[in-house]
Amino acid sequence: MKNSILTKREREVFELLIQNKDTTEIADILNISDKTVRNHISNVMQKLGVKGRAGAVIELLKLGELSI
Repeated sequence: MKNSILTKREREVFELLIQNKDTTEIADILNISDKTVRNHISNVMQKLGVKGRAGAVIELLKLGELSI
């Protein structure tokens, strides 16, 4: 298995994002705060060097980190 650039939690957040869940829904599902969800998203965007959630999702799909 190849090494992922995502942590387990970042992957969970983005898998819910691509299911069209918003920040509050993701927080509720994962039992974490809204702020923590936003931090995970920001961390991934920073790792990828992209602006915005959509850019992060597109890059993760290209890298094979996510699938839809």
